[in-house]
Amino acid sequence: MPLSPLDIHNKEFTKSFRGYSEDEVNDFLDQVIKDYEILIKEKRELEEQLKKSQTLVENYQKMEETLQTSILLAQETAEDVRSSAHNEAKLIVKEAEKNADRIINDALLKARKATIEVDELKKQSRVFRNRFKMLVEAQLDLLQTDDWDHLLELEKDITEIRDINRNEPAVVEVIDEKPNE
Repeated sequence: MPLSPLDIHNKEFTKSFRGYSEDEVNDFLDQVIKDYEILIKEKRELEEQLKKSQTLVENYQKMEETLQTSILLAQETAEDVRSSAHNEAKLIVKEAEKNADRIINDALLKARKATIEVDELKKQSRVFRNRFKMLVEAQLDLLQTDDWDHLLELEKDITEIRDINRNEPAVVEVIDEKPNE
């Protein structure tokens, strides 16, 4: 189960003689909480966007099925008109063929438009998926960098040096800094 911001907030560390600075740990945990909350919010927003996109795709798929049924019905109607037109005069035959052609052309035009829209939605869905994948991979890369280990390994070594003449301790801070990699 992943950590929640509340888990991070409520985490308590034991204190030791040469432990970390409590203020620095609390400040760092506060920043982690803020960043974690932002990531959770972004994840929820992306999931909502994905659901909306999926709903749109499903609607367009239903529209496509309806249009395909309409095309089949239009084609059947055109065939009926043609068969009855053969039994009637040549004028009626010509008129029926014109109507059938018009119906078929309209249906095909609508089908082409629907197909183009569906293809565009599929393309947008792939782009969204790739962008979302790149975002998630970038976030994973951030989490897997050595910077996290570097931050945890940074310590301050404090060495006491006694002043021989005064016999008083003097505190000197030595900070172990590694160059940025």
